[in-house]
Amino acid sequence: MSLTQISAAKAFGGWHKQFTHPSSSNHCDMRFAIYLPPQAEKQNVPVLYWLSGLTCTDENFMQKAGALRIAAELGLAIVAPDTSPRGDGVADDADGAYDFGLGAGFYINATQPPFSQHYHMYNYVVNELPELIEQHFPVTSQRAISGHSMGGHGALSIAFKNLSRYTSVSAFSPICHPIDCPWGQKAFNGYLGENQQDWLEYDSVELMKVAESSVPMLVDQGSDDNFLNQQLKPETLVEAAKMKNFPLTLRMQQGYDHSYFFISSFIEDHLRFHAKYL
Repeated sequence: MSLTQISAAKAFGGWHKQFTHPSSSNHCDMRFAIYLPPQAEKQNVPVLYWLSGLTCTDENFMQKAGALRIAAELGLAIVAPDTSPRGDGVADDADGAYDFGLGAGFYINATQPPFSQHYHMYNYVVNELPELIEQHFPVTSQRAISGHSMGGHGALSIAFKNLSRYTSVSAFSPICHPIDCPWGQKAFNGYLGENQQDWLEYDSVELMKVAESSVPMLVDQGSDDNFLNQQLKPETLVEAAKMKNFPLTLRMQQGYDHSYFFISSFIEDHLRFHAKYL
């Protein structure tokens, strides 16, 4: 598959690069960013996949999180896909809302038209993108996954559905129980239809309840996050983990909000957490 490089910048001895490529999953051109640490010039390195939140692109995490210095130290590649398909003919929310459609793919495979034509972010993140990365870049097949908010939902749900594919999973401010919050209900109804049985396939809490094994999990949540009680509901994840005796570490960080100031404050902990297992 062809890649088109659209930017390159040296950072901490490694390289941050952006690429576009035609996506067989989403039936449009997709963009992603990759950070290759300096160790990648001499050997293959493991990969952390980062899934961003509503309204974001591949750029938010790479530019705001302050992750590249630690990734360079640890010899860890980071791959950040876009948060949805984009381009001419890609369906959007009828009202242009921020929480559905463009920039809000929710890392699921849509089954409802017109979104079912392009919105297959689950297949893209789990299958197509890793195959592309492992074909074109000096990386190993060892993968970890992390994300923020909608991307935290994506990271957790993808890890629970593919326990053998990821060594560890972490999240900042994840949408833990999307079938029971306004963001998730709107997205799942629009992408998957009214049958709520279909929604269970992408809900982290419900997936954890039926998982037969687990991976190490780290979740950070700010106590002053204005989405905490209505949208994120971390207590539901804790309850499910206790029920299954799964290795979840959930840290409530006092005074922190939902922003990249919060992420940048604790991203080093997350990268070192993943490096232990990679």
